[in-house]
Amino acid sequence: MRIPLFMLAGMLTLMLSFHQMTEAADTPSAEDMESSPTEQITLPDLMALAYKANPSVQAARQSWRATVEKYRVTTGYPDPQLMVTYFPDPVETRLGPQDWNASLSQMIPFPGKLSKAGEIVAAEARMARLALDKTVRDVMVALSESYHELLYIRQARRIAAQNADLLEQLRKISETAYARDRATFTDVVKSQSQTGQLRYDMLLLKELEQTEKTRINGLLNRPPDALLGRLADVPAEPVFYKLEEIYRMAEAHQEEIRMADIQVEKAESQIELSGYQNLPDFKVGIFYAGIGEPEVAVPPPDAGDDAIGIQFGLSIPLWFGKNSGRREQARAQAEKAKAMKTARVNMTRTQIHTLWFRLQNAKRLITLYRDDLLPQALRAVQTAETWFREGQGSFSDFVETRAAAYNFQLSLARSSADYGKTLANLERLAGQPLTMRQAGPAGEEGR
Repeated sequence: MRIPLFMLAGMLTLMLSFHQMTEAADTPSAEDMESSPTEQITLPDLMALAYKANPSVQAARQSWRATVEKYRVTTGYPDPQLMVTYFPDPVETRLGPQDWNASLSQMIPFPGKLSKAGEIVAAEARMARLALDKTVRDVMVALSESYHELLYIRQARRIAAQNADLLEQLRKISETAYARDRATFTDVVKSQSQTGQLRYDMLLLKELEQTEKTRINGLLNRPPDALLGRLADVPAEPVFYKLEEIYRMAEAHQEEIRMADIQVEKAESQIELSGYQNLPDFKVGIFYAGIGEPEVAVPPPDAGDDAIGIQFGLSIPLWFGKNSGRREQARAQAEKAKAMKTARVNMTRTQIHTLWFRLQNAKRLITLYRDDLLPQALRAVQTAETWFREGQGSFSDFVETRAAAYNFQLSLARSSADYGKTLANLERLAGQPLTMRQAGPAGEEGR
């Protein structure tokens, strides 16, 4: 049974909190894949490895951690300030010369300002987490696309190799038939040209396979020429949802749209924070001055006593133009975020509709080639071969029916790969698996 792409992505996301535990899980390591290249590899195996090794995922994960740590920095009080002054030429006072003084002060933001700033950072942290999910999702989709493409290329190579063997036999038959006047020189040339074309196809497919393997190895953070074992087949699972339901899913689950929602919340918090920035911050402190003994004939009773003072101050948000600019800037950011969300929703609907058409077309082609054209072509090959051997048909008809069957085999493999690649991209936009029915109304799950 095919494991839906986003179910696997969700599972991989949960692995983030249990990374050490998953190190010892059943996920094959890069070394295992290298040492046993002939063993069967599944798409979930590669996804699990990419989750741990892909540099983009690691970078997004660290970016999320950095944003989480930013919350403690933003919501913490400013550092206290200590100021010490020493007088080389002491200042004379009634109690004696002031040799030095020191002050310790603490800035206290207006109540509520740090909490509001924390709400903005919390929104950034949620966006960073969604960015991590988006990166994981994009890597998995890219891996899924390459997996299906590599699966197609290897299947095409097998089909081409089988047909090359058969064409080689046909070429020999055509040369023998030509010698016995049962085939024309044109039949011989046609057989030889098809053999040459097939050899070119095999060479091209071999190079394409290496290109696709290099892409997969890049996603797995492995050397370009690292070996990959035999790929397990992925059946074409049907989609259980209608187009309108997928629209609603995307608006509820897609990372980009959820990030746009949070961006709106962040902008609204910035508007509220701009109001706090028009309010004063407070400052409290303590002052201590070291006083020496006065050089006077009759010192006062408290001569030489050190001075202690308590300080209190506040900032004055006097520049109203600057404060007004902050507020209007925040409002503009909010309107921008709302417009970007609307644009994202519209673009997503367009992409979903386009992919939906491609998916349905690939599904139709699979049914057409698998159930209709290919069986007919294979029967036609048998009939043409029988007629040719019995002298009732021409060699040219035999070769052409064989070529048609070969093309239909490739077309079926191509349609199956296109279906898998398109489904992966459609699930990326929907934000959830589409090959199994989720509990609850579509688009409401996981809100």
